[in-house]
Amino acid sequence: MSHKPRKRFGQNFLKDDAIIARIVEAIRPMPSDRMAEIGPGLGALTVPLLSILNHLDVIEIDRDIVAHLSKRFPSEKLTIHQRDALKFDFSSLGKNLRVVGNLPYNISTPLLFHLSEFSDSIRDMHFMLQKEVVDRMVAEPSTHDYGRLSVMLQHRFDMEKCFEVPPECFNPAPKVDSAIIRMIPLESAEAVDEALFSKIVAAAFSQRRKTLRNTLKGILGKEDFVILSIDPQARAENLSISEFAKIANYLGEK
Repeated sequence: MSHKPRKRFGQNFLKDDAIIARIVEAIRPMPSDRMAEIGPGLGALTVPLLSILNHLDVIEIDRDIVAHLSKRFPSEKLTIHQRDALKFDFSSLGKNLRVVGNLPYNISTPLLFHLSEFSDSIRDMHFMLQKEVVDRMVAEPSTHDYGRLSVMLQHRFDMEKCFEVPPECFNPAPKVDSAIIRMIPLESAEAVDEALFSKIVAAAFSQRRKTLRNTLKGILGKEDFVILSIDPQARAENLSISEFAKIANYLGEK
């Protein structure tokens, strides 16, 4: 298929056979797995996955690619959902779902937050993402990369950076390095109220260089910091996931 990558869809097609093989090895698909691929593109991952899987669901927004895939693969092997992944209901594909994909870098963060809403239905996820984003996702407290994305995703997932992928493995070559990440939903989150947890994390990181006394003003008072044993002079980047959850649970009980 001759297809010009479309910038508006964030299309960078993987073309390196050795990297593709490493990704499939990291995923370790089994024939009976229920798997969904986001953004199959020209089929770089789709083809090797279908050589193993009994069936694969794909979510693709580009209608030209949808037409190509529907001609290339029989419907009993491949179900194509012509939808925006940001609006797709992943729970509709059933439980114990495995999600994979070379995610469009221009929507990767909102897409990760969208997917986290379906963690109860997901067994694991393997994604190609911008290396900078992966580094932020797995960052530890009190490091430069640790931020809202780190906290919100580590609260819901156990994550592992598998390996890096250079730009020349794509067509067109992106201007950044990429990396593969594995995400496994945690059995239970530490914070009871997810909305409250999200609100606190967003407020704490809203002005990164300011102390918690300032960023959480109106949320936590002087006595609250004492009860929680949290230093009001600390910054958001200094708090662990457990400490953010501790604040959310404390406020939830109040």
